[in-house]
Amino acid sequence: MEILVQKYGGSSLANADRIRAVARRVAASRDSGRPIVVVVSAMGDTTDDLIELAQQLAEDPDDRELDLLLSTGEMISCTLMAMTLRHMGHEAISLTGAQAGIRTDSSHRRARIVAVDPSRVHRELAAGRIVVVAGFQGITEEFDITTLGRGGSDTTAVALAAILHARTCEIYTDVDGVYTADPRIEPRARKLDEISYEEMLELAQQGAKVMHPRAVELGSVYGVPIVVRSSFNENPGTLIHGETAMEIRNKVRGIAHDTDVAKVTVVGVPDRPGIAASLFRPLADANISVDVIVQNASIQGTTDLSFTVARSDLNRTLRLVQPLTGELQAADIVSSTDLAKVSIVGTGMQHAPGYAARMFKALADRNVNIDMITTSEIRITCLIDAQQVSDAVQALHETFQLDKADL
Repeated sequence: MEILVQKYGGSSLANADRIRAVARRVAASRDSGRPIVVVVSAMGDTTDDLIELAQQLAEDPDDRELDLLLSTGEMISCTLMAMTLRHMGHEAISLTGAQAGIRTDSSHRRARIVAVDPSRVHRELAAGRIVVVAGFQGITEEFDITTLGRGGSDTTAVALAAILHARTCEIYTDVDGVYTADPRIEPRARKLDEISYEEMLELAQQGAKVMHPRAVELGSVYGVPIVVRSSFNENPGTLIHGETAMEIRNKVRGIAHDTDVAKVTVVGVPDRPGIAASLFRPLADANISVDVIVQNASIQGTTDLSFTVARSDLNRTLRLVQPLTGELQAADIVSSTDLAKVSIVGTGMQHAPGYAARMFKALADRNVNIDMITTSEIRITCLIDAQQVSDAVQALHETFQLDKADL
């Protein structure tokens, strides 16, 4: 019989009452006769609270020690869930990421899953137990605990669904599914019944918090359909899968925004081969992800090179880049944290002209200035003033008529 994999986010497990409610949902799914694996996040704001506590004691906590600390949040959730299910009369067992066979590389705070050994999970399912797995974590070859990055429990769930050949992976959260925009910013945002992996991956990478990008990527690679639903009601949610609708639909599927943006500009760099490689190699070695990169036209043999990173990576980035100023013969290095990204996404834009012009006009009409622009085949992203995110999202949502049913 096909295995069901469900994942529950922190808001779904915020307190004892919510844990009981989720346990009842899990028990009902098990009573339907299907073996079930449940992946859980840390309760409520536990991860944020642990990070804050660590930073009170150490300004820049060691990544290995921080991973071990943060992994405890999910361990608490999974043991409490297993206890609750057993109290309800269901056989259940809690497993850490390591016990569930999640093997990762050694990149602390952003580890990637390199293999999954499902043998322990299979044994527990064969014994008739509900298996509750701590998400967001794994173990290296050296038996060090790692974490998969914020939202990494999604990745745990999809990886387990893939290796267990589950028919679907259900992601339960505090929203009804994937919306055309963040409904907290745009009240007219509309829930999508379905969306392609490609579009969902772009939305997730550009700031849509409903899914972790690597979870979507895994779902696409292994063909695991993902259903995003609310744990607070019985609404059907949004299906993320490989099928896409025909052309009779809105070519822009959604708008994403991201305020976790810091910009770094290396000023007055000599315009010669090898400068970019010298600049970005240390960042790559430190596992710092660089997003938007813009190099200005050369003037009298020098140029300015700007790029963005997550705000949480800014201090590390500056520590790595500033010592290179002399080596690169740069005039200065400046940074700012007052920017945000806003993006339109849709596979239908690939062969349809005019979307960039419409996007830029919509922003201009709201007096939103564009700082930087980056694109992919199915996405256009603008960096803007962080204070203007709401205006930008609402303007784009209205311009592309995303409140209306697919055309």
